Amino acid sequence: MSSEVRTWRSRFSVPVLESARPCPGALDLEMIFAAGLGDAEVSIWDPATGATTPLPELPPHVADPVPAADGRSVLVLHDEDGGEVGHLWSYPVGGGRPVDLTPDLPPYTLRGLDVARDGSAVVIAAVTDAGFTLYHLAGGAVSRLFRSRNEAWNSLVTADGTLASIDTTDHNPGVRRFAVTVLDALDGAVLASLSDGPLGPVRGVRFSPVVGDPRLLVSTERTGYARPSVWNPLTGERIDVDAPELAGELVPLDWSDDAARLLLVHVDQGIHRVYEYDIPAGELLRVPHPDGAYFFPEVACAVRNAWASHYGPGGQIRLLRQRADLPLQVLALDRGDGEPRTLLASEPVVPGIPLRSVPVTSKDGTVLQLWVATPREASGPVPLVLNVHGGPNLAEVGGYDPVAQAWLEEGFAYASLNYRGSVTFGREFREGFWGAVGDRELEDIEAAWRWLVDEGVAAPSAVFITGASFGGYLTLLSLGRLPELFAGGFAFIALADWKIAYEDMHPALQAAWRGFIGGTPETAGERFRLSSPMTYIEHVRAPVLINQGRYDTRTPARQAEEYTRRLREAGGDVVLRFFEGGHGPVGNDGVVGKIELELELARKALRGERWSPGQEAR
Repeated sequence: MSSEVRTWRSRFSVPVLESARPCPGALDLEMIFAAGLGDAEVSIWDPATGATTPLPELPPHVADPVPAADGRSVLVLHDEDGGEVGHLWSYPVGGGRPVDLTPDLPPYTLRGLDVARDGSAVVIAAVTDAGFTLYHLAGGAVSRLFRSRNEAWNSLVTADGTLASIDTTDHNPGVRRFAVTVLDALDGAVLASLSDGPLGPVRGVRFSPVVGDPRLLVSTERTGYARPSVWNPLTGERIDVDAPELAGELVPLDWSDDAARLLLVHVDQGIHRVYEYDIPAGELLRVPHPDGAYFFPEVACAVRNAWASHYGPGGQIRLLRQRADLPLQVLALDRGDGEPRTLLASEPVVPGIPLRSVPVTSKDGTVLQLWVATPREASGPVPLVLNVHGGPNLAEVGGYDPVAQAWLEEGFAYASLNYRGSVTFGREFREGFWGAVGDRELEDIEAAWRWLVDEGVAAPSAVFITGASFGGYLTLLSLGRLPELFAGGFAFIALADWKIAYEDMHPALQAAWRGFIGGTPETAGERFRLSSPMTYIEHVRAPVLINQGRYDTRTPARQAEEYTRRLREAGGDVVLRFFEGGHGPVGNDGVVGKIELELELARKALRGERWSPGQEAR
């Protein structure tokens, strides 16, 4: 085995820290979530002592765990197979009997989860065939506060459990521009709703951490870009942080524990800069920190951010920082300190290569953002892997990416594109694919390809495209609609046919895609057809790998199998691999096997060899 292979493999030989999430209560405790060798690893960390207490028992396929207020248990959606349909369970720290918190409810998909600071209540946004429902859990009782057939996600609760909020679309059904609705947690009475009009969505972030304070930190888009606002739903008073001097988005993350300051991240062309906002003084303050990513926006999950910088006790800022070549670490900055110090170090890894951010102009003049890196020894164009992220309402933030480092160490250049549909680039950019799913994204992918080739980064005959989820969809679509550009495609948990997938996916995703595509397969059949990779099978020339979860309810298995069957019938070179799980493996072992296979297939393609022996070439 070569030293290069050992080097990239070593990045997966230790648990990789995925997130540190504060316990909401008065104790200074945080939940640590890591990708272990085989599955997720969850523990409670005491920053004062450095001690960690692991959870010895967890369900398989854990994603988006949330700690209880006192740090004595962790709340997890328990599903048997990774299909993201189940019940919320409480798992004790240090061992003990787990408890189903909603035993009498039908199985659901979780699209919001929050815990009151005093531990008195939990709120969840659950999705079933009956619609989108906000439940309040307190004292062993489960009460329904809100239900709608229209999209309603992101449940939040006040520090004392008396008020709850959910992001709703009832004011504009079918259009994914949310308003925040606040309800009385005792009887479900709607107390207030906040919207900035048909073009101004508002999303809830977090209620004030002070017991008795009803104010809610929200993210608004009155200017077309994210800006924080503090809103009192009982009085209607709001404080908007417009920050006209800052281009790009100013993303709200957290309150200080005295509710006097806000923690914000300014994002301009993908670059993160951390700020505080002093509410009484009305002053925006720059926070000193090294370069890197400081939060990762989430979509279609129980939590708003997969990981995010936040406040500790006494106004201490805890900066969760990572970079493409550096794993997640927690830095601490106390009031008056000049520079942050390391509070929780990452596991040591071999030196990697940072990604640089470059602007790329798409066909219609839209400016895109592309992360790029080349191997150390590269002196000219080399084979390249172009990654397109999932979502689509996610973003590539330039965070730790051992997969990118593996490709770079094997002599491939690597690039990752924030195409139209990505978040943190403004409302118009985020909504740029609506109604014509796939069209604008492919224009952006082609623009990135041309920039990489014209700049001498990529050898034009040796560019591979890859992506997961919606990125897997764009991988398959690119191979059918841009067949001359790519030497091969690696599609992971991909969507291959919108109609078949829509029939099999869970209701939360159906609602989202009705809005994005503009209807159902019955009412918008032609758009479903035009947006589907299945439609362009006859044009596919490059070899294709599809790696699929057998129990995935977002990109279900049946449509991947049908795509593979039809492509083989057309003479295409396609390999379909299944793993036992849902929308992606959690542990490192599964990722290592995936990289090994993709490296093997990429080398085959560069040698002109087929990926699926025994099939006739076209």
